Amino acid sequence: MALAVSTAAAQRFALPSQFDEVVGAVMDVAASREETLLDIARRFDVGQEEILLANPSVDRWLPAEGAEVILPTSYVLPRTPRVGLVLNVPEMRLYFYPPREPGQDAVVHTYPVSIGRMDWSTPLGRASIVEKTENPAWHPPESIVAERLSNGEPPPTTIPPGPDNPLGGFALRLSIPGYLIHSTNKPFGVGMRVTHGCVRMYPEDMEQLFPLVPIGTPVVILNEPIKVGWLGNELFVEAHPPLEEERARWDVRARAAELVQLENSKRPVVLDSSALDQALTLQNGIPTRIGRAKAAGP
Repeated sequence: MALAVSTAAAQRFALPSQFDEVVGAVMDVAASREETLLDIARRFDVGQEEILLANPSVDRWLPAEGAEVILPTSYVLPRTPRVGLVLNVPEMRLYFYPPREPGQDAVVHTYPVSIGRMDWSTPLGRASIVEKTENPAWHPPESIVAERLSNGEPPPTTIPPGPDNPLGGFALRLSIPGYLIHSTNKPFGVGMRVTHGCVRMYPEDMEQLFPLVPIGTPVVILNEPIKVGWLGNELFVEAHPPLEEERARWDVRARAAELVQLENSKRPVVLDSSALDQALTLQNGIPTRIGRAKAAGP
């Protein structure tokens, strides 16, 4: 995958054919003293955890002047129908497949998101968008009221639209009761597990997405730390750390072996075992080439 530099905020890619499943390109930029690693992440529409995993040796708050910062802006598309909204929870990334416009190429938009922290997990499964609200008021759910009271704190009150509103300027309500995809007044938390189960987006991303998503849009929420996919004749793996509370049950190597074997049963693969092992060891979210299609014999 070629290196390139872009200052575009939202990420939008031409949708590949049904046989290709990798979009985007890994990029790099030089750090400056004027920006933290998190500033750079937001500028390139990357989440906090994503940029930290891709740059373990770069200081989060004071990157060295001129330090190379890798931007993990290439993705293996989740194995779902390419329609509506798809959220992969351990990846902390949302994919949106809008209807194809007449005479235009099909596209996919992708955005970093925050998800529920360990004791307030974002629910999995299928849902749909049932309500859209611009400039919403925040009404504290019973779960947050109960949490505050159990900690001996005063219960929160309704917050009207404005700069103090945790929902920001836009909210999409899911058919799963009590859960939203929404903007935020705390953008530096995007790409972390910091919510009570809702899905939080950068304000500029939510402002772009909101008018594109009609009521009734289907939503799929997955838990898949290991993804594999083809680009031409090359097979890639994208590995993320499993959710903390599930790491004991997730055998990432067994899951990767299962997925690779499934691909091999459909399209024989010449596997690079060392590249696969390194990707599963690093779990840095960057698609890694792990093999190629075996040439047809005589």
